[in-house]
Amino acid sequence: MPRPKKDKPDTHRTMQVVDHIRKLIEDGTLQPGDKIPPEREFAQMLKISRASLRTGIGYLAAMGVMKVRHGVGTFVADGPPDLGKSSFDLMGALHGFQPWQMFEARLILESNLAALAAERGKEEHHSALAEEVAEMYATFEKPAEYLIHDVSFHRTIARASGNPILAALMETITSALYDKRRKTVERSRDLRESAELHREIYKAIRGRKPAEARRLMEQHLRLAEVSQNTEDEGTRKRNAAAAARRPTT
Repeated sequence: MPRPKKDKPDTHRTMQVVDHIRKLIEDGTLQPGDKIPPEREFAQMLKISRASLRTGIGYLAAMGVMKVRHGVGTFVADGPPDLGKSSFDLMGALHGFQPWQMFEARLILESNLAALAAERGKEEHHSALAEEVAEMYATFEKPAEYLIHDVSFHRTIARASGNPILAALMETITSALYDKRRKTVERSRDLRESAELHREIYKAIRGRKPAEARRLMEQHLRLAEVSQNTEDEGTRKRNAAAAARRPTT
C-alpha cells in the first residue's frame, strides 16, 4: 500500500510565494504593518501547500520583509528592504558554500559588528534586539520559528553597527544562512542555551561593552558551528539509512 505523501516544501513553489508577496508589497496591496491572512487561508489563495507557504514566509522574515510575532501573526515589516531580483540571484550563487566557509566569514564579520553595535547602537536597535530575544525564548521548542528570530537578531546587530556596507554584507550572509539552516534546524537540541547566549550578547551591546560583545559573539558562533556539524551528521546518517532500505532493481 503506497504511503501518503508528506506535506514537504518545494523550492520552486516556495520562491513563487516569495515572488507573489513581493509583488503585493510593490503594488501597494500589502502595506507596512498589514497582517497577512491565516496560513490555511493564504495557502488556499495561492494554491500551494502550507509547508511551501511556511518556508516562503520564513525566507521573507529572515530577510526582514515580514515580521513574525509569536501567537499574534505575521505582518509586513515597517520599511521592508528592496526585494529586487538581484537579491535572489545572489542567494542562488551562494547555494553551494561549505559550512566552514560560512562560519569563518561570520566569525570575522559578526564579531566586529557586535563590537560596533555596542559602540554605536541606538535605543531603537536595543528595543528590536530585546524583542527578538523575547521571541526566541517563546519559540525555542519550535525550531523553525526560532530560526526566524535568530536571523533577525543578527540582522539587527548589523544595522546597529552604523555601517551600511557591512550591514549589506550581512544581509547577503543571512539569506544564505537561513536557506542552509532551515533544512536542519528541526534537529537542534540546544535552543534554550542559544537563546541565553543571545540574551548575553544583547546585554553587552546595550551596556556599551564592545570587547564583551565581540567575545560573546565569537563564543556563540563557535558553538553554533559545532551544533550545525552535529545536525549535518545526523542528516547524512538518516539519508544513508534511507538509501540502504530502498529496494535495488
